[in-house]
Amino acid sequence: MSDDMKHECAVAMAVLRKPPSAAGDCGGTMLSLLLEKQHNRGQDGAGAAILSAKPAPGSPPFQIFKSASSTPLADILGMIGRRVAVPARIFLGHLRYATFGRNDVAFCHPFVHESSELAHTLLLAGNFNLTNAATLFANYSRHGSFPTSKADGYLVTELVAHELERGAGIVAALRTALKNADGAWTLCGATGDGWAFATRDPHGIRPGFYYVSDEVVAVASERPAIQAAFDVPPEDVKELPPGEALVVSPEGEVQMAELGAAVKPQPRHCSFERIYFSRANDRDIHRERKALGAALLPGILKAAEAPLESIFFSYIPNSARIAFHGLLERLFEEYGKIRFGEIAVKDAKFRTFIADAAARREFYKHVYDVTYGLVGAGDTLVVLDDSIVRGNTMKNAILPMLDRLGPKRIVIASSAPPIRYPDCYGIDMSTLGELVAFRALVNLLGSDAVRELRQTPLHELYARFTDGEHNAEIARLLTPPGMKAEVKIVFQTVEDLHKCLGYAAGDWYFTGDYPTPGGRRVLRRAIGNYLGKRSERSY
Repeated sequence: MSDDMKHECAVAMAVLRKPPSAAGDCGGTMLSLLLEKQHNRGQDGAGAAILSAKPAPGSPPFQIFKSASSTPLADILGMIGRRVAVPARIFLGHLRYATFGRNDVAFCHPFVHESSELAHTLLLAGNFNLTNAATLFANYSRHGSFPTSKADGYLVTELVAHELERGAGIVAALRTALKNADGAWTLCGATGDGWAFATRDPHGIRPGFYYVSDEVVAVASERPAIQAAFDVPPEDVKELPPGEALVVSPEGEVQMAELGAAVKPQPRHCSFERIYFSRANDRDIHRERKALGAALLPGILKAAEAPLESIFFSYIPNSARIAFHGLLERLFEEYGKIRFGEIAVKDAKFRTFIADAAARREFYKHVYDVTYGLVGAGDTLVVLDDSIVRGNTMKNAILPMLDRLGPKRIVIASSAPPIRYPDCYGIDMSTLGELVAFRALVNLLGSDAVRELRQTPLHELYARFTDGEHNAEIARLLTPPGMKAEVKIVFQTVEDLHKCLGYAAGDWYFTGDYPTPGGRRVLRRAIGNYLGKRSERSY
């Protein structure tokens, strides 16, 4: 992805099913591997909790480690390696990639509700966003409680702990605490007396996987992390069922419990996970990304308007690489020899602290290095990206860089459809004005835009224009001043997205079809914020 986007957190949990046999046993190593193999999902903070197998009065039942430094995961792994209390049985970890909130250790998970009763002591970590946190906060406050934070994680922890203190078991506590929550989540947690659990939102928006053996139960946001930690094939790692709770008793017994209604809602797994966020070493995600790349070929060739020998194919590093492999495979199958290579190379260490704005913009163009000599004058250069969200990096860095190569035409192909609506379930795009696809719609509506946005549903406004008209306006918006090459944009269709993923993936950022009422409320608020010229979050 060319745009700089914060995204989803990672959770990890390892629960020993048998009593620890040695100091620290292997749980700390398991947790460290689960976190390290999900490092891409957390850059702002990290946390871990280690719960004792048999806490004794006078000693703490758990240890907790948190860091919000520039190297949070390294800090946490070091702490786990040096300071794990023994014997330990439950190992809970979290990587934070903030979509909102300060980069502060206070926002790092796990959140803790302490009590003198071990059964009421709760530790919780999650990958989630709630659309109605303010309502839940107000309701909780009116019931006589005094919450000391408005953070989602703190609030959910207190809601579950409140039910535990009323005498509910862990399944009943989760069922009651989450029944009015609107949003997306994968939660892992444990009580001081040895219960552990993991649960997903009813639509399965956020990802979650688990593994059970005779010795251990493990949960993580990504399947390959579990495979690496336990050296098991994909078939042994199961998807955590949406709307259910995986519960491990203090004796190591495992059960799956329903939390919601008898009729489950349709799964709506986040398609951005498949396109971009999750690592491509997952078997299914690797296959899906290749299919997404291959599906773009007809649109690319139509936009290129050039004989195949005059087209050079490349991609934006690094997340679009697997989709590019799928595009190449289809090209080889249908046309044989083609021209391709790595045109753009991201300079990961590039930094500039130049104060002058004009000079800073000039340096910004060099965030990517370029390979010279592969594209000639008169060529059409095709560059595959996984998605185009805001388009800032595309306009200010990538296209100026590619233009220096002297192509006649540049075709930017996106393996995702155009992002037309805000997200409220964990991805950092909650305002409409930042989305280049929405800005293109406003331009197409012209002087009637404000009136139309007040009176007409957004999906009806998008439907007034063909994909070709909309894409052409996006291309115009992304073309920087002084650009010599013609710029065209090719997007994945929603229909091909669903074919490539093979299931009813969540597509609300492309279609406006939100899976929960909170999503629709967020869209209305986002439109109101745009019309009111407010840049605040929509949830």
